[in-house]
Amino acid sequence: MPDPTEDPVLTPHAHTTSSAEVPHATEASASGAPYVLTAQEYDAVLLAGFGGPEGQEDVLPFLRNVTRGRGIPDERLEEVATHYRHFGGVSPINEHNRQLREAIEAEMRSRGMELPIYWGNRNWAPYLEDVVQEAAAAGHTRLLAVATSAYSSYSSCRQYREDFARAVLDTGLAGVVRIDKVRQFFDVPGFVQPFAEGVAEALRGFAGQGFAAEEIRVLFATHSIPTADAERSGPQELGLGEGGAYAAQHLAVGEQIMGLLRAEDVAGDGTGWELVYQSRSGPPSQPWLEPDVCDRIAELPGEGVKAVAVVPLGFLSDHMEVLWDLDEEAMEAAEEAGLRAVRTPTPGVHQAFVSSLVDLVQERMEAVPVSERPHLTELGPWYDVCRPGCCENVRRGFSPVAAGVVP
Repeated sequence: MPDPTEDPVLTPHAHTTSSAEVPHATEASASGAPYVLTAQEYDAVLLAGFGGPEGQEDVLPFLRNVTRGRGIPDERLEEVATHYRHFGGVSPINEHNRQLREAIEAEMRSRGMELPIYWGNRNWAPYLEDVVQEAAAAGHTRLLAVATSAYSSYSSCRQYREDFARAVLDTGLAGVVRIDKVRQFFDVPGFVQPFAEGVAEALRGFAGQGFAAEEIRVLFATHSIPTADAERSGPQELGLGEGGAYAAQHLAVGEQIMGLLRAEDVAGDGTGWELVYQSRSGPPSQPWLEPDVCDRIAELPGEGVKAVAVVPLGFLSDHMEVLWDLDEEAMEAAEEAGLRAVRTPTPGVHQAFVSSLVDLVQERMEAVPVSERPHLTELGPWYDVCRPGCCENVRRGFSPVAAGVVP
């Protein structure tokens, strides 16, 4: 891909950013240019997670944190709490992030990168505010954040950037701590590879069981979000259509995976695939992205499908919405429909994925030219600095953020 900072006519990623304001950012990011092309020094890496309960007594307080400001009564939260209570009140997401932090740290050490890694959560301990304060007390005030979400939307990118700004403001560290963020990594090779390997294994398994290509369907599953939020995901001037950048990025990755497997004769020409959604939590009156994974599974036998691979494309690890919504509900729907079904793995701490995350850190520190940044779809490489108005929250509007241009 041509470098959009050199020739803005060649790519839809080009933007003019005169007098842009990027609060709480390092000097090279503060100008608001979409890509940082000056080598950077950082004091530490900040791994930012969603958070999850680690015991039965944590479940309701955690869910109150997740839904704060939305006025949802405890009675409704208890409906969701049953999913966590089924697993002893423990979400695996915190343990995954502990393992991911260790894996990133080991990979960085192997490359001679001695930066410490701090881990903080949005909704449960260790909270980002506490971790940012801890980092500053240790003299680490230039932080490069890696959020545990690959795609563009309010909840998967902008909300993390709001959390960074809140952490800086609430701790009184504005003007002291600066937080940049690596680009969204939906199409970096190491993120895509574990999914491709999982789909390949599932398709080979189905073929070995005698299923023809046209009897197999691949369902790439991701978290549903409100349609209005999806339409506002990514920079609006890209004109990515229905579902915005959120849907476009998932579709591009699904297309890449299936194209790769067809080229390797793992996926037959008759093997269909589609993007489906899960884990809807809004009121019935509010439009959310569809179709629902379980609804589609129920319809597949009528289309001649006998085997289905459910791919958790929107998720980094086997956290609660994978373990419950896919391993429990989707597999139950497949059994009721008489389908053979498998759920493929998430990246977790797959070495290729960990290496790609460290590549992103190194990319930012060394100011790798845009034309040399790894990406597998035409949508990449995504921006270093989020664009004005990107991923607006329809309910709340714009709140203070880090790592992006002020609307």
